Amino acid sequence: MGVLAACAARPEPAGAAPFAAFVIDAKSGEVLYEDNATARLHPASLTKMLTLYIAFDALERGEISLDTMVTVTPHAASQPPSRLGLKSGQKIAMRYLLRAAAIKSANDAATAIGEAISGSEEKFAARMNRTAKALGMTGSTFKNANGLTAKGHLSTARDMTILGRHLFYDFPQYYNLFSRRSTDAGLAEVANTNRRFLDAYKGADGIKTGFTNAAGFNLTASAERDGVRLIGTVFGGTSTANRNAKMAELLDLGFKRANPRAAEQPPAAPNYEPVPDEALVAEVEAMGENVSAPAKTLRVAIAPATSQRPKGRPGKVTEPLPFAVADASGAIEADPQATAAAVDAMQDGIAGALAEAGVGEATAPVTEVAALPVETVAEVEVAAAPEVVEAVPAETVVAAAEPVVAEPVMAEPVAAEALPFALVDPNTLEEVAPVVVAEAPAQPQPAQIIHTVTPAEPEVTGDVVLMAANTMEPQAQETEVVTRISTSGGRHWGVNIGRFDSQSTAERALMKTMLSESSTLSESLRKIVSKSGGYDANFMGLTQDQADLACRRLQARGTQCFTIGP
Repeated sequence: MGVLAACAARPEPAGAAPFAAFVIDAKSGEVLYEDNATARLHPASLTKMLTLYIAFDALERGEISLDTMVTVTPHAASQPPSRLGLKSGQKIAMRYLLRAAAIKSANDAATAIGEAISGSEEKFAARMNRTAKALGMTGSTFKNANGLTAKGHLSTARDMTILGRHLFYDFPQYYNLFSRRSTDAGLAEVANTNRRFLDAYKGADGIKTGFTNAAGFNLTASAERDGVRLIGTVFGGTSTANRNAKMAELLDLGFKRANPRAAEQPPAAPNYEPVPDEALVAEVEAMGENVSAPAKTLRVAIAPATSQRPKGRPGKVTEPLPFAVADASGAIEADPQATAAAVDAMQDGIAGALAEAGVGEATAPVTEVAALPVETVAEVEVAAAPEVVEAVPAETVVAAAEPVVAEPVMAEPVAAEALPFALVDPNTLEEVAPVVVAEAPAQPQPAQIIHTVTPAEPEVTGDVVLMAANTMEPQAQETEVVTRISTSGGRHWGVNIGRFDSQSTAERALMKTMLSESSTLSESLRKIVSKSGGYDANFMGLTQDQADLACRRLQARGTQCFTIGP
């Protein structure tokens, strides 16, 4: 279907605002009419449609609620008419501010909404621009939440029509707000500035008017007839009556041209780009090479001689741990020497790795060991041979021996892979050494099946779970074999913040995001995964609730993300 253009030149009085118009089929997105539709003009109070779109989005994300009490700032209270009449220091529920902005087009209410969501009107304007870009409003820039004339605060008839369509599709539960002829705004009953058009045009059910001297009389309207819905925008009307008449003429024309059998094609979901706060970007860039420098490779060869065994907690058993060891016949006996050697190797491995990393004396917390009952334990064998310590960026896993007799094979030294990026404490912004775990070389493993003995809840200390067997006589219970022990505690979820062209770009994005959302991501592990199309930047090691909350908060800041499940 062709696009209808203006048929004749429009006579414009001296000093009149430029005219522009755009009409589409809301269901299919087909353009039915356009005239000067991409000219950047003053949108006036049509701006409040975007303020309300962001507010509805914030409601859905849980940033605010309809019952959130907003304290009115002096800046919001000082806005010129149209006004609800807010006073500085006054508290008012968010629901009333939304009604006042949508129905009465109150400038003070719109400013209060923006400040409540983003902290200041300047920050809210930045969010407006990010949202406009995500919606495809390519000709718009915003400076305030209410649409009062400001240098650079411009939009187009096309963009406002796109925004009106997104309001209808993205937030149908709130769209009815625009069709109310009047409503309770808390301080007063307010009338709809668009009530004349709503009453006069058949099928009209929204959405927003606007007027300033610079803009003229503007209107974005929607109407439905016989299953066909149109959305149109008019800029530059010379009066309310002129604007309404022009809109009625264009919608009539659109209904004649629209295809009632057109397939529905809802608008695409907003494509938000991750944009960290400028202050955070500057802070990260000031770190220089700590962010972009290659990660260190830790390889520590250790041949431990003797080591002081860790002391037990006060009041607890300090004798060697009675780890259960099974021989081929199934008998269980204690092997304190093997237990002590395993603990020694672990402590020396951590100390050596930290020393090579330049940390000095080992500052990592020492794992305290106490006698703990377990359901099943595997035999531990340690030889005083050279050991290899690998940096472990993901969860620590202790694997038990398989229940078969392995052929004696000496372990080959394996070089540790470089960490994908430097680890930085989000509180001090100083580089810290990773926690490493010493592993004994592979040794011949005897066949073993350990009977379950009096189970109890394991005790977790630091990053490693150590389990010991109860010294009670085994009872006839079902046989179990441990094949994997995880210390993640169910933290198998993560958050992906995008795919990037290079590893360094992904590293920088992870660091910036961590700084901006450290409250929910402080317990996560930053992980970069190389894919065929680039480098995925992920935060891993979270619970499902932590991942969901972090992603919601990031999206509220304009950072695109999605959660990753196990």
